[in-house]
Amino acid sequence: MPAFSEISANQLMRLIGTPDAPVLIDVSVDEDFDADPFLVPGAVRHKHTDIIALLPGLTGRTVVTICQKGGKLSHGAAAMLRDAGLNAEVLAGGNYSWRDAKLPRVPAASIPPKQNGATLWVTRHRPKIDRIACPWLIRRFVDPSARFLFVPPAQVLDVAARYDATPFDIEDTFWSHRGVKCSFDTMVEEFALATPALSRLANVVRAADTNTLADVPEAAGLLALSVGLSRQYKNDTEQLDAAMPLYDALYRWARDGADETHDWPDNRGAK
Repeated sequence: MPAFSEISANQLMRLIGTPDAPVLIDVSVDEDFDADPFLVPGAVRHKHTDIIALLPGLTGRTVVTICQKGGKLSHGAAAMLRDAGLNAEVLAGGNYSWRDAKLPRVPAASIPPKQNGATLWVTRHRPKIDRIACPWLIRRFVDPSARFLFVPPAQVLDVAARYDATPFDIEDTFWSHRGVKCSFDTMVEEFALATPALSRLANVVRAADTNTLADVPEAAGLLALSVGLSRQYKNDTEQLDAAMPLYDALYRWARDGADETHDWPDNRGAK
């Protein structure tokens, strides 16, 4: 059982991917991390000796600190944050407990280099499905601070080269469709996030994005809402922000509610 200032791996997994997820800070030393270079989904690395430098961006947030074994590094960092007035806990058992629980771990090598503390991505403007679903996945499970540029299709690769951005959902690039799979599938696979919930959500995204609506009943609803959002917003960044709660809800459906149905009358009083 975790101590009062700790959170278990399974408890933390229930929060990851939701808007209420804590800020996850991995304070493992380089030597330990290089021996097992994987991250809890959504975690960012930061030196334990400089943890106070993060304070301006943590106001009002709950924090979970992580090291390889859940020992002195993470407990010391959490105590420093609590001393500064934050609500900070430690992942009980650290990265090793997460690994031993067989929970998803993001390979550090799969995450593009960061600029000013955030990954930078670029894709075609006027997004509908894949180009909204992928940013949601990245922000919820890979890099909460990720930034996204939406530009004319002919400019994507040049913008990527000029601004050191990572192109996605465009032909002949790494982060794109592969066979019958869409870019969201590619990211779930490359970031090692194939949980039952995200795999179920990927089925919906793929069917909506590739016009195979008959394969997944929920895909028609996602397509309708996505087209509606694209008509409602002229600014692609504003559209992405507005769509985040939609995908949050779809994720909770995929994780907790896929078996629930609704009918009228509901017959709850029937014997």
